[in-house]
Amino acid sequence: MSSGSDADIISSAAPTAALALLFERHFAAVYRYLSRRVGPQLAEELAAETFVQALTHLAAYDRTRPDARPWLFGIATNLLRHHVRSERRRLAAYRRAAVEVGASLIEEDAGMGLLGPKLLGEIRTMSAEQRDVLLLYAWAALSYEQIADALGLPIGTVRSRLSRTRQRLRELMEVDRATTARGSTGGVDDDR
Repeated sequence: MSSGSDADIISSAAPTAALALLFERHFAAVYRYLSRRVGPQLAEELAAETFVQALTHLAAYDRTRPDARPWLFGIATNLLRHHVRSERRRLAAYRRAAVEVGASLIEEDAGMGLLGPKLLGEIRTMSAEQRDVLLLYAWAALSYEQIADALGLPIGTVRSRLSRTRQRLRELMEVDRATTARGSTGGVDDDR
């Protein structure tokens, strides 16, 4: 029974058995995503709650979608939005991983070490909707289509949010490089 698509499992197994198999397949990925957002302790709680919610809504699962990961990530993301305590932990996670997010989004790593605090500031100023798209892409490694499915958004909205985010991060890097270049000359004018 553990082979086949998630939709096949949901369709052919009793709800608790189906959930057990989905848990076995996807818990680690859901947990990793949540852990990066809120730290390991709260992530464990929210990941478990994600699967409780999945069991509650299993009958409503769209069986035309073979992969349940986007659906589960959507549940996890909604739990994050509604979990007030998670905000402080989420910001701490951004601090530790701001460089990783920036590097994965703009596919460059030169000079990223000095850019971390600026990235953190930029992530903090994003709307929750933009931040969710960014982190599902960078940390959960979901495709545009999967993010759209997870968040119930049109794919064009996902593409435009990621495009704007990438552009803003490129601008931050350009400003950082220009500042670094000016600083490397030591600010000394050439006396001839």
